[in-house]
Amino acid sequence: MTTHFITTEVSLQENPLRLQKEIEAVLEKQGEPLRWAITEVDTEKQTVYVEGIVTK
Repeated sequence: MTTHFITTEVSLQENPLRLQKEIEAVLEKQGEPLRWAITEVDTEKQTVYVEGIVTK
């Protein structure tokens, strides 16, 4: 098992539960998410920047 540091950009959702599911879905494409955090919100672009750790 190896861990990987992932950074990604996700569209901002109106519903926080939908945002969480979207972030987890994007990270799951890279492996199994261990933890993640929103590090920046761009209100003009309506995106959030996420950093996460996944295992493969």
